Amino acid sequence: MGTGLLAQPEQPAVTNHLRQQEFNMQTIEAAQRWATTWAKAWPLKDVDAIVGLQADDGDHWASMFRPLRGPSGLRTYLEECFAEETKPAETWFSKPIVNGNSASVEYWVVMYIKDQPMTVSGCTVLSFDDSGLVTTARDYSHVKDGHHLRPELPFSA
Repeated sequence: MGTGLLAQPEQPAVTNHLRQQEFNMQTIEAAQRWATTWAKAWPLKDVDAIVGLQADDGDHWASMFRPLRGPSGLRTYLEECFAEETKPAETWFSKPIVNGNSASVEYWVVMYIKDQPMTVSGCTVLSFDDSGLVTTARDYSHVKDGHHLRPELPFSA
């Protein structure tokens, strides 16, 4: 008989902790993909890139009074919004803050409506399915005429 170590069964607390870390990594990747896609796709008005992030049954709340269901709802909304923009938007999206399968992403965008700058600042709260698609996106934003600089430092947890 050898004198090797015997394998010990994993403890539930360790297993749960490892699963949570794996889950957080998946959410971090999904949230970063969401932020990067929006930052690059908005100025290009690339509706397909943004819609590709949405789960088939996912909800996007452009405001708390306008829920959009699934990719087709999000597509309609984006096409309406982008049709009003006359110059490429200037976008900035923060590093996501992640907790479990949820994330929040701060953003600051200067868009141009009839060639006039309009600044949108906000935060989107997101949840993702196991494949990294958005199941819920709730957007909280403020809009102000003109070109306004974002804060020097992003919000951090």
